Amino acid sequence: MLRTIRLTLVLLITVLSVHAQDTILPRKSSFLPLPVLGYSPEKGLEVGAAMLYSFYTNKKAPDLITRNSTINLIPSITTKNQYKIDLKADIWTKDNTWHYRGELRYHNYPVYFYGIGDSTHYDDRTLVGNTRFKMQLEGEKRISGHFYAGASIMYQYNEFSAKENKGIYPGISLTDKAGGHVTFIGVTGIFDNRDNQNYTTRGTWLKLNVAHAPAFISTTPLWKVEAQGKQFFTLSEKSTLGFNGYLNSIQGKNKPFYLLPEMGNDMIMRGYYTGRYREQNYLALQTEYRYLVDPKIRVKIWFVDTSPKFALAAFAGTGTVFSNRNLDLTRLKPNYGLGIRYFYDEASRLTIRIDYGWGEKRPGEKRQSGFYLSLAEAF
Repeated sequence: MLRTIRLTLVLLITVLSVHAQDTILPRKSSFLPLPVLGYSPEKGLEVGAAMLYSFYTNKKAPDLITRNSTINLIPSITTKNQYKIDLKADIWTKDNTWHYRGELRYHNYPVYFYGIGDSTHYDDRTLVGNTRFKMQLEGEKRISGHFYAGASIMYQYNEFSAKENKGIYPGISLTDKAGGHVTFIGVTGIFDNRDNQNYTTRGTWLKLNVAHAPAFISTTPLWKVEAQGKQFFTLSEKSTLGFNGYLNSIQGKNKPFYLLPEMGNDMIMRGYYTGRYREQNYLALQTEYRYLVDPKIRVKIWFVDTSPKFALAAFAGTGTVFSNRNLDLTRLKPNYGLGIRYFYDEASRLTIRIDYGWGEKRPGEKRQSGFYLSLAEAF
């Protein structure tokens, strides 16, 4: 994998110097623009921005119950005429009675295809052009205590074309190899008693989503089951230990390759290129230790003497992809890494996250790894 080289640290320091001068008022709206500059051989020079707006749907004080809502916009463009735009919204109504999530994504970006399964080889990769449009909406209502129930709909359209003749993609047989579309309609159940959804220090979050893609609105009929669980323990005033489990499964007679669960991203199994391993089922577990740095420590950022609030993190996990009835625990893959967080909105516990993760080292290959700069926690 030719990893993207991120050149964001100087830009990040500039942003931090601006926000370090602001006085953070409790439960107020906030806006953070974060410039991003990157380079990779398959994309060329990439220029973009990550912008997050945080606000409260109930502005009447005092209200210490309603969680903050966020809108996240990430557009970027490359020197090879590729571009993408991601728009995400996470909305909580008064007293957290209703919770809405939405995502709108369009990108025209190349991706590496390595094949199917948990033992693909780096040298088999093929650079594949991918145009994708995705729209997803979810809504849940609190029905009792910490229990929520709701529905979801997701539409996704893909087009694929080989950018080169080498590698595994040109000669492999795949369902919907040139692309297709799918519409999943599902139901969701959630249990959520976390103290805060952004930087959690205690509590539990459990989610189960079961969705069906009917044949009349999809290239091929499918079922999808997605389950996730998070558990957090407060070890001390500054220390938190979190656990996260994830399961994603696609079921159907014909399964488009681009809908098969993919291992690796900035949220879980950090250190793996997204799509290096893909199969019908994906199971992953991770744990993360977070430590708040003493805010009394004085730090000079861009000639500004201030007391920013940081946290350090260490994480480790394991995961695998597998076909039905073929789960082999001896083939679980490792990941581990370190990170740092900066609280740019302490009242809402919103963070900028920098992580570096390492994965497995396959025979004859370099150890897999990745650098991540993100808004908000991994889980």
